Amino acid sequence: MTAVLPFTTTRVMLRLHRPALYVWAGVFLVAGALLLWLYGPLTDAAASGWRQWNACSKPVCAYDQDAILTYKSLSQYMSIAVNVVPLLVAAWAGASLTGREMETGTAQLAWTQSLSPARWLAVKLAVPAALVTAGTSVLVLLHNLVWSKGRGKIDNAKSWTDLLTFHANGTTTVAFALFGLAAGALAGLVLRRSLASLAVTVAATGAVWGAVSAARPYFWPPVTTVTGLTGNGPNPGLTLETGLLTASGARIPNPNCGSSEFAECRDLYDRLGAVNYYADGHPFSHYWPLQLTATALVLALAAVAVLAAFRLLKRQTGGAPVVTAKEPA
Repeated sequence: MTAVLPFTTTRVMLRLHRPALYVWAGVFLVAGALLLWLYGPLTDAAASGWRQWNACSKPVCAYDQDAILTYKSLSQYMSIAVNVVPLLVAAWAGASLTGREMETGTAQLAWTQSLSPARWLAVKLAVPAALVTAGTSVLVLLHNLVWSKGRGKIDNAKSWTDLLTFHANGTTTVAFALFGLAAGALAGLVLRRSLASLAVTVAATGAVWGAVSAARPYFWPPVTTVTGLTGNGPNPGLTLETGLLTASGARIPNPNCGSSEFAECRDLYDRLGAVNYYADGHPFSHYWPLQLTATALVLALAAVAVLAAFRLLKRQTGGAPVVTAKEPA
């Protein structure tokens, strides 16, 4: 009996949330198809258009402008779409996963049928987590493939430091989605109201997304790049701090005059005692250390939310199955 219950509960849950499952499948299929189109013919056409443009030295050139503009627009839209997935998961989890069932009494009814509250919540979290992880991982992988294929070939492609591109290309998006799921379950148990839980969960997921995005340059030790004053200064990628170095190695603010090849700027640097530019930042090789550190942090927050949900449910129900006594015949 106990071995059958999880399967039965999973089947009931999938049936109960069938509309959300259809929406998730539709989002996955449409986004996946557009990303595959980007990865295949559209990236090739846009790269060809940029080669034609860069090779042209005449006042009027023939190049595939439509492909370049279509690639630019669609790639930006897809980066936004992949980043919105965790908010969609959070909205559904906050509204339906536990909040609505607590509000309507469906959860309490399930606990009267030899299903412990803890097992009910475990199924509620495990099944969506598996679907969300699988679907979001595929979308992130496709987005990463699209971006990697166009890197260095499409001049107006977004840099890896672009915030939406950074998250859409890596594991943080999957972690944000799982956090939204866990936060939705917890909010539903606390508030027991679907709309209130939806609002709180979306706000919490957005806040975590914003906080992690703001802190991402500090998730890994930066490197310092030093260049001469004849250029415009180093660009390490994800920049934390820039300025000028004196002969003693002291750091001073950059007056942003420009190259020392200009006499005015050369005189200014001489008066300041500056001999080099410096920049603290992250090169592209730091992408995955930054990604994985941010992912671990968000998953830790998700784990805290899950633990809090189980503890709260145990406090609310006493941890024992709620069984209705059978009336004597």
